[in-house]
Amino acid sequence: MAHPKKRSSASRRDKRRTHVKLSMPALVVCPVTGVVHTPHRAFWHEGKMYYKGRVVLDNNTSAA
Repeated sequence: MAHPKKRSSASRRDKRRTHVKLSMPALVVCPVTGVVHTPHRAFWHEGKMYYKGRVVLDNNTSAA
């Protein structure tokens, strides 16, 4: 297996990693609730789970 003959410096290593960075996640506003959330993901708002502007789970329902 190949091994480097000399240790690469921190500046050389960091130059190689200049393109590796975090980007801001895409966010959208729900037209029904006005909550900012990531697109194509269900989200909770006031005890209800919404997806595509519809309630898919209601946590407030009490089981009798």
